[in-house]
Amino acid sequence: MALTLEFLSDGAIPALTALASAPVETALTAGGVAADLYRPRGKGPHPGLVMVHGLVEEGRRDARLIRAGRRLARSGFAVLVPDLPELRRGRLRPEDARHIVEAVKALRRAPVAASRVALVGISVGAGPVLFAAADPGIRDEVDLVVTLGGYAEAKALVQHMLTGGADRELVRAFVLRNVDLFAPPTDQGLLAEALTRSFEALEDAGLQRRLTPAGRAVARLLTRRTPGEVVEALETLPEEGQTLLRTLSPIRVVETLRARLLLIHGRGDPAVPFTESQKLFAAARPHTQVRLTLLRVVGHVDPTASGLKNALAFAADVLDLWGVAYVLLSL
Repeated sequence: MALTLEFLSDGAIPALTALASAPVETALTAGGVAADLYRPRGKGPHPGLVMVHGLVEEGRRDARLIRAGRRLARSGFAVLVPDLPELRRGRLRPEDARHIVEAVKALRRAPVAASRVALVGISVGAGPVLFAAADPGIRDEVDLVVTLGGYAEAKALVQHMLTGGADRELVRAFVLRNVDLFAPPTDQGLLAEALTRSFEALEDAGLQRRLTPAGRAVARLLTRRTPGEVVEALETLPEEGQTLLRTLSPIRVVETLRARLLLIHGRGDPAVPFTESQKLFAAARPHTQVRLTLLRVVGHVDPTASGLKNALAFAADVLDLWGVAYVLLSL
């Protein structure tokens, strides 16, 4: 979902792809979850990097994460990639942030003993990364936070998804896994049963009679398609759902960050609009050092496509990514 990691794994940043001996790879447990550690051979300390996946079932074993972890380790980083249980299940939950906090603590211990630590959050994985970076227990130990295609407000993310921002069937699968984000317990089973069939099943008159007023408000939200209708329906959600959406919105914590913040987003990202990174930039700018890099091609358009316009856009992206490399290598 959202921006790809290929620029970290396929050589778009030569400074991060220098030839070196194969990294040491270790499977371990960090904070009660499985994690993979990629680190350079030889004694440390090395700069540490915790890399967090998005909504992918493979979690830490996603092939792009493995390639990126190995390449970054060859470039001198100790890279820890934890599994986030809720994100692997396709669920947005604040609990995932604590696993990142524990991953940072693990990097600070022997045998790695990272000298400095950066966090990288991919797509919606940027949410728990930002929450972890704001945690008082590690806030002073994180030097840099990088988000790739991240989001600022959960409500805006839901609105984008429901108004054509993603494939309709993928949206239905996401809502099924996250029905408790929207609905009170008394309605969750009824709504889930209807959603297993289709969005249209939510409009069934018999179902509507069985739902509470709060449940009908959720059904109304999930069957609206225009931005205006979705915004109006979001405002009528039960207070429990409103509270959870606010809790899942990292924009509320960026002003407490002590780390530098690097936001990267594709202008044409179909899953998470680049305006979400712009919101994070505006919220963080008065409080910490922050940089926003908007990419024209990388991550959403084939960079080998013909035409001068695409060639120029890709060249501009590469120059922008050199700036990203500089920030990473300044750890």
